[in-house]
Amino acid sequence: MSYHHFTISERIRIEVLSILGYSTRFIAKFLHRHHSTIARELSRNKIENEYISSFAHNKYLERRKNSSCSSKYNDVLSNLISEKLHENWSPEQISNALLNGKLSFKTIYNWIYIGKLKGISLKNLRHKGKRRKKETRGKFLIGNSITTRPKDVKSRKTFGH
Repeated sequence: MSYHHFTISERIRIEVLSILGYSTRFIAKFLHRHHSTIARELSRNKIENEYISSFAHNKYLERRKNSSCSSKYNDVLSNLISEKLHENWSPEQISNALLNGKLSFKTIYNWIYIGKLKGISLKNLRHKGKRRKKETRGKFLIGNSITTRPKDVKSRKTFGH
C-alpha cells in the first residue's frame, strides 16, 4: 500500500468513530490504514483527551507549511543580481564578492534558467551562455613512431634498441 496523508473526510471519520468509542484497530480496519497510524494521529492531535478533526487538519496544514525551506529569492536581491549581470559581472563574481558567498552561484544560474530574474537571459552572461570549445589543434608528436624502427630491431638479435 502506498503512503498518503489523511484527508479532512478521513479525519472526520476518525473523530466520529473515536467519539463513539471504537478502538484504534477497528478505525484502522474501517479506513484501511495501519492501527499505529491511527494511534499516532489521535495522540498528536488531541486537545484535552479529545480528538477534533478540524483542529487536527489545521495543525497538519501548519506543519506542512513549515516542512520546506524558505526561498532566498526576494525582489531586492533579484534587482541587485540583475543590475550586476547587466554590468557584465559573472554569477561567480556576484556570489563571492557582492554576497560574500551567502548565495551560491549555481542558484543564480538556476534562477536565470527558470526565468526568475526578470529581463535576464543567457545572452546577458559574459560568455552569452556558450560552452568552451574543445582544443582542435591536435597533439604534439614526441619521439619517433614505432614504424620507423630499423629492421634488425624486429628480429631482436641485437641488444639495446
